[in-house]
Amino acid sequence: EKLRVWEPSNAYDFGQIVNAVNASKDKAACADLLTITDPKTLPVLLSNKLEGEILLIFIQSLEHYVAGKDPGLAYQHLFYLSKAERFKVVLALLSKNEKEEVQQLFDLLSESHSDQYSLEDLESLKKFYEL
Repeated sequence: EKLRVWEPSNAYDFGQIVNAVNASKDKAACADLLTITDPKTLPVLLSNKLEGEILLIFIQSLEHYVAGKDPGLAYQHLFYLSKAERFKVVLALLSKNEKEEVQQLFDLLSESHSDQYSLEDLESLKKFYEL
């Protein structure tokens, strides 16, 4: 049964939903959450709670459910995720395989077209992800 998600009004609610999504590894529900969440609010909603598992389920959800339908939204989420507290720490702890998943999402976005980003924007963002 798919998890029901709603638009979080604060960091606490967001954290609760993310924990539930992560516990069940429900990428479709995570994609729903990311679709209804304004990317600009991610750093505030994540607060200091960003973990490797969370970054990974976000990346996988964006790759499998969001990027194909709305590459611009996927790009925006990647952009604002890179502004989150603890991003650099979490990134440093990713395994080689996990980094490859991030690379796959960037590859997918570079093959897509969106008026929300250029290939230069994408290349510049890749540097933040140390790819």
